Amino acid sequence: MALDPITAGVDLANTIVSRIWPDKTQQEQQQLAAVLSMVQGQMAINQAEAQSTDPLQHWRGGLGWVCVMGYAWNYVLSGLVVTIGSLLNHPIVVQKMDMSELSTLTLGMLGLGGMHVYQQVKGK
Repeated sequence: MALDPITAGVDLANTIVSRIWPDKTQQEQQQLAAVLSMVQGQMAINQAEAQSTDPLQHWRGGLGWVCVMGYAWNYVLSGLVVTIGSLLNHPIVVQKMDMSELSTLTLGMLGLGGMHVYQQVKGK
């Protein structure tokens, strides 16, 4: 704190102005630091997940199995159930699944997996 009244007045004016109109670069730096902290946290989680050898422990592996089972039911197993039911004189009506959402998940996973393989090959 300054002893002379002019410096004290300027300091007070700077404090008031900075509260009314905060410095944008300082806010941006704080936001960037917060985002960087979140990214570093996610990278630590990814590294811990990558060290596991269990394919079902990873979320991509689990989601992959869900997609595989969905496709297997829709295109193979439901047809077998209907055929076996018809052969046993017990006709069964099985509705087909809406595959649009499952296709979106599968294509997204394949795209991310492809990008990961590309990064591994290029050494990045």
